[in-house]
Amino acid sequence: MKFQIPRGEMLKGLQTVIGVVERRQTMPILSNLLLKADKQGLTLAGTDLELELVTRVPASVKQEGATTVPARKLFDICRGLPEDAEIKCELKDQRLTLSSGRSRFVLSTLNADEFPFLEEIKEAKSVSVPKPALKQLLDRTHFAMAHQDVRYYLNGLLLVVRKDRMRAVATDGHRLALCDATGSLPVSEEIQVIVPRKAITELQRLLDGGEEPARLAFTPNHLQITLGETRFTTKLVDGRFPDYEKVIPIAGDKRLTGRREAVRQALARTAILSNEKFRGVRLTLKDSKLRLQAQNPEHEEAEEELEVEYEGAPIEIGFNVTYLMDALGGLEGESFTLDLTGPDASGLIKEKGSDACQYVVMPMRL
Repeated sequence: MKFQIPRGEMLKGLQTVIGVVERRQTMPILSNLLLKADKQGLTLAGTDLELELVTRVPASVKQEGATTVPARKLFDICRGLPEDAEIKCELKDQRLTLSSGRSRFVLSTLNADEFPFLEEIKEAKSVSVPKPALKQLLDRTHFAMAHQDVRYYLNGLLLVVRKDRMRAVATDGHRLALCDATGSLPVSEEIQVIVPRKAITELQRLLDGGEEPARLAFTPNHLQITLGETRFTTKLVDGRFPDYEKVIPIAGDKRLTGRREAVRQALARTAILSNEKFRGVRLTLKDSKLRLQAQNPEHEEAEEELEVEYEGAPIEIGFNVTYLMDALGGLEGESFTLDLTGPDASGLIKEKGSDACQYVVMPMRL
């Protein structure tokens, strides 16, 4: 194998696939990236056996071939070279020699035949969606996924594809985030899959920039997304997602309407003196006033008061301040609504006049 490639193109390919490679692996080859040089250019691939990323970049190939090299070392070498550098790579005697100008590096390799690809996607249900719409769905819901919950199906995000919309739903059992992107989609029946947390994190990064469509292919065990020259494949979480629609409260008899950013900043200030473990904040709503209060075991206190629109009887209710801030950060409009029914019932947060994104937050005792 022998090829030459501009440093910028090599780095672009490496940045696309490096995120899937774990630093510590039980199998040495999982710490490596696959490099395959052929007439089409240079293909780079990384996997952790659950998630696989493959991309292709242009390169001048003098001799075709394939090998695997230590991912982090190759990435750090390329990142450290000058911006306008040309990189020459040659595989000889199971060593990859990488040279650029007066720099020369020799990397150990492992046989490319041992590189473990995920099974090939065949007979898949597929649909194309706008890349910005998919990214927006993930950005507005991902924060509500659980972290290492024993209910493993919560450690991921539910994607739902229907004829008239695509939906993302995430919950950790204490809060729920739901977001819809409407549009006509060529599916005969509803598709539901649970995508693992790591895959969602990588996908958010891959979806940055560009307007080209993303092609999604679904099988019972895998989701594959094609973005230009990049192919993203992940195993799916095998489990039954909770009936999330039952959790969304019916509009309450108490409604706060406020300026999203003003309330979010007030919550951030109040949170400074909240209990670091429980993160509780008390909301008191009366007339056209919202009072925020927090205190901690050191007997420190924070209090903020804001002018809001409020309909309903006075109420005092406690919430996790991080959950409220995440929900308000997921919205885009200038104003939001918070519907409540009582101090022991969940609150429903939405953009004013829109049901596209909905956030359910359970109350907490303070």
